[in-house]
Formats: sequence, structure tokens, C-alpha cells
Amino acid sequence: MNDSIMLTLAQNSGSGSSPVLALGIVGAVLMILLFVTVMIVKQYKRCPSNRILVIYGKVGAQRAAKCLHGGGAFVIPLIQDYAYLSLEPIVIDIPLQGALSLNNIRVDVPSTFTVGISTDPVLMNNAAERLLMLPTQAIREQAQDIILGQLRLVIATLTIEEINKDREKFMNHINENVGQEINKIGLELINVNIRDITDESGYIVAIGKRAAAEAINRAKVEVAEQERTGAIGEAAAVRERNVRVAQEHALAEQGQKDAEQKQRVAVAALEAQAVTGEVEAKRDQEIAAAEREAETVAAKKKAEQEQRIRVADAEARAVEGENTSSAQVAESNAKLAEIRAEARRRAEVAAAKAAEAILAAEREQELARLSKDELAPQEIEKKRIEIAAEAEAEKQRREARGEADAILARYSAEAEGVRKVLEAKADGYRQLVQACAQNPQVAPTLLLIEKLPELVAEQVKAVQNLRIDKITVWDSGRSVEPKNGGTRGATADFLSGLIGSLPPVHELAKQAGIELPGALGRVTDDDTNPPHDVQKKA
Repeated sequence: MNDSIMLTLAQNSGSGSSPVLALGIVGAVLMILLFVTVMIVKQYKRCPSNRILVIYGKVGAQRAAKCLHGGGAFVIPLIQDYAYLSLEPIVIDIPLQGALSLNNIRVDVPSTFTVGISTDPVLMNNAAERLLMLPTQAIREQAQDIILGQLRLVIATLTIEEINKDREKFMNHINENVGQEINKIGLELINVNIRDITDESGYIVAIGKRAAAEAINRAKVEVAEQERTGAIGEAAAVRERNVRVAQEHALAEQGQKDAEQKQRVAVAALEAQAVTGEVEAKRDQEIAAAEREAETVAAKKKAEQEQRIRVADAEARAVEGENTSSAQVAESNAKLAEIRAEARRRAEVAAAKAAEAILAAEREQELARLSKDELAPQEIEKKRIEIAAEAEAEKQRREARGEADAILARYSAEAEGVRKVLEAKADGYRQLVQACAQNPQVAPTLLLIEKLPELVAEQVKAVQNLRIDKITVWDSGRSVEPKNGGTRGATADFLSGLIGSLPPVHELAKQAGIELPGALGRVTDDDTNPPHDVQKKA
């Protein structure tokens, strides 16, 4: 290059040009080249990963800016300029209070929203048009206003129960509504954190108490059912054990009695009187054993009855707790309805006063306001009466269901007790028949003896209130020829037959271990001479 410059200078000098001019031209060219190189390097802008490069100016037809996320671009001097948008998340506190829900209950929903500028091409252009060169605080305030409005709108479309129970549905509505609105300014929703949901009237707290009471009542009912199942199973196991033990004892006793019977048959030919005494002793032993067995069965049934009564009492207390909780819930609902009606009335009265101040000069609107003031309290009163009537009806229905369940449980327990008593009697009769297998005629006799006191008592009741001063017997006068000769009247024959039947009756009562009334006389050891009392009665 130096050689060419010297050659050019030589040629210029040869041609008569000035060397100073040539040097100046070369220097100017070098300066221009250096300036162009520096400008090219300086105007090429690179975009960091946590920012968006926005090139504005003349960037193309019908475009206000060109946005780049990553990479770089050349910024044409004088025609274009550039700026950056930060992609760092912005945390926004939303102290929402008094938002009106679908069932006209105001709730407080303090929450935290995390937003940021989106890297979507369309949303980046929205951010470049609306948020470029704004400080972070200004962006936060704009997003906060949008989020507050959309959050109130979402709450107004849901009831308290939906907000409190179906959180997924609540969050989906928030993401959909809030996301669409903040996308218009180039932001996207990153996270939503609902810190708490409360209301001024305490409705959410009442719902929680009701759910807790229902869970407690369900647990009590399940515990009572499990205890009842365990008690029934235990009673069945005890009954099975007693039956098996009784069967084994009966088999052992039967074998023993068979051996004793064979022994008594072998000795009976020589000792008839001893056998007779042994038979009587055996009869007494069997009667005593039957009495002890009956006492054991009665005690066992009494214990089972007390157990069933306790189980039924526990179930009744559980039902009573459910009814009490239901009554409290109904009362809370009634109070809540009154509070709602009062709040609605105050709101409408305030709206009416505002309309009166604004529309005082317009007669038609004044008439409409007066109509509203007259009809609104009637509608509120009508709604309150309907809610109170529904609550009272629900309370009565639940109380009726509780009483029906208690009556059903009591009758079931009584039926179970009667069935157990009948089963016990059947087992006793079965064992009695088995014990009398060698002499089947003994079993009916024992059963008859068992019922004889009741029969005598019933017969005594039939005549106990009768007052008889004297007895007159009218004899027809017909004579009866006895076998041994002579004549007797019908009355004498009747009295003779009656007196003759007294000794067997006394013997039967003696075997049964009961005492007959004194009016029937007494039987002495000498059967040939009836006692003086019997003769006197005859």
C-alpha cells in the first residue's frame, strides 16, 4: 500500500499535482472507513435471556416496534432506536375486601398474583406498545387494577359454597378471566395464591361448624354400629359356647345315667324299696337341676337384654345429637336469612336515597322510586317468611325421622328379646324331653305341675269376690240303687263323688310341691279315715 501511495505521489508530482492534497484524500478515506466500522459495531444490539429487545422507529409497514427475545439485531442510526423490557416476575398483592358473591354475601379474598411480560410474539408487541419505558411500580399498579376488577367479576358469578368447596373451579375462572385481560397489555399470569376466604356474616365459619358436626355425628353413629355389631357377635359366641357346653354336659350325664340305670336294674330284683327311693331322689335331682338351669338362662337373658338396651340407648343418643345439630343448622340458616334480608334492605334503601338526590327533578323516576320503596320491603318480608317456613319444615321432618328411628330401634330390641326368650324356652323343653327319654310320660306331668299354680290362681280369681251366705241344693227326689244295696239321692251321690276325688287332688299337689286352699280340706296319713274338716265340708 505504501508503494502504491508513493507511486501515486510520484505520478502526481510527475504530472504536476500537489503531494499535500493526495495525503489529505488518503487520510479522509481512512477516517471514513474507521467511522463506519465503529458505527456498525456500536449499533448492533444483543438481547439477554431475561430481557426483550424492542426496536422502534421505522421497522416495517404497519408496525410500531420489532421485539426480539434472544439473539441480536442492527439498529439503524437516526431511523431506529431501541429499549429493553424486563422479563422478571412481578409480585402483586391484592387486598380484596367486600366482594359480592352470587348469593349476595360479601367476602374478603386476600391473595397474591405473580405476573410477567410474555415472550409470545403477539403479547410482546402488546407489551412494547403499552409498557415500554414504564417503571415496575407503574406496571404493577396497572395490573393490580385489572386483577381487582376481574377477581370481583369471578366472585360475583360463584356462590359461597362453590368458592369454599370447589377451589379448582374457582382457580380456573380466575386464570381464564384475569389471564385474558392482562394479556391485552402484554402480561401473562404466572401464579395465583389465595391466602384466605372470609365473610363478614360468618357464613363460611357456620358451614365449617356444620361440616364438623356432621362428621362427628357420622363418627358417633359408626362407633355405635360397631359396638352393636361387636356386642351381637360376642353374645352369639357366648350363646354358642353355652349351647356346646350344655350339650357335652348332657351327653356325659346321659352316659352316666345309662350306667346308673343298668346298675339299678341289676339290683332291682333284690332291693325294690331301695330302687323306689333312688327313683324319687333322681326325680328331685332332675327338678333341682332344671331349676338351676332355668335360673342360669334367665340371668343370661337379663344380661343380654341390658346390653341391647345400652346399645339402643347409645343409638338414640347419636340420633338425638344429629337432631340437635340439624336444629342448630336450621336456626343458623334462619338467622343468616334475616341478616341477608336486612343487608339487602339497607342496600336498597341507600340506592333509593341516592336516586332521590339525583333524580329529584324528574317526576317519572320519582314515581318509580316510590314504587320501589313500597314493594321492596314486602318482597323482603315474603322471602324471609318463606325461608323461615322452609327451615321449620325441615326441622320437623328431621325430628320425625329421628323419632321414627328411635321407635324402630326400640321395637327391634323388644322383638329380639322375645325371640331370645322363646329360643331359651325351646332349648329348655328340648333338654327336658332328652332328660325324660327313658320315661316319656314324666315330661307332660312336669309341665302340667309347672302350670298348676297358675291354673289354681285363675280359678280362685273367678270366685274370690263372690259372697255366698248359704247353699241350697234342690234334689229331684229320684233314688239311685247302689251296687251294694240301699237307696241314695242324687245330692248325696254328688257329694260322695266330690269327697272321693279330694285325696287324688291332694296327692297331685303334694308331688308338685304346692299347697291347696284350706277350703279343700287336709289329707292325713290314714287314708281310711278322712279328716274332720273334710267330713264337715261334706
